[in-house]
Amino acid sequence: MGVEERRQQLIGVALELFAQRSPDEVSIDEIAAAAGISRPLVYHYFPGKISLYEAALKRASEDLASRFVEPHEGPLGARLLRVMGRYFDFVDEHGPGFSALMRGGPAVSVGGVDSMSHVSTTNALIDSVRQAAYEQILSHLGIADPPARLDLVVRSWISLAESTALIWLDGRRIPREELEVQLVRDFAALMAVSAAYDTETRALLRPVLDGEPAGGPFGDLAARLIALVS
Repeated sequence: MGVEERRQQLIGVALELFAQRSPDEVSIDEIAAAAGISRPLVYHYFPGKISLYEAALKRASEDLASRFVEPHEGPLGARLLRVMGRYFDFVDEHGPGFSALMRGGPAVSVGGVDSMSHVSTTNALIDSVRQAAYEQILSHLGIADPPARLDLVVRSWISLAESTALIWLDGRRIPREELEVQLVRDFAALMAVSAAYDTETRALLRPVLDGEPAGGPFGDLAARLIALVS
């Protein structure tokens, strides 16, 4: 293999192993064996486990960020539901790696000494995923420069999706399809609360919500809330 081809192969092998176990439990020897090469050859392409781990996280973060890309067609609720489906596909397939990414990554041991030099890199990758998700949501709302309250709602919802996925991984006690719908309804609920008390947010959201069908996740939530208080 060429240099870059071999590097990409090792990243892929590392990602597959990190998807099965926490990255701090995966050794360079295991990665080398899975790739069918010797341990010294791994070090020929990556200075150490930290650099390989960071390269794997970068690919994973780019993959995760791409899950938020959705065509601007149809009702917003249906679009967000498809996004959540792809998001939980990633969470389901890369559970331990997703946990490590969102929790800042494990302390990778080198020569018996824990090194946290990768933390800033990991945090930057997490922030890039969050920013990509944030920009995608705003694009679906048709808003380039959101007011402070709407900005807070969108960022809070992204954090809610992360924490929900992490909790779900710890036992998977609720069917993921139910959580996907719940998160879309949570988005609608957060938006509704903000719009109810802020005229600027209300004016921005009204055109978006006017196209929501009664049977969609937004319309269904509205009907249930009306029934609850009536």
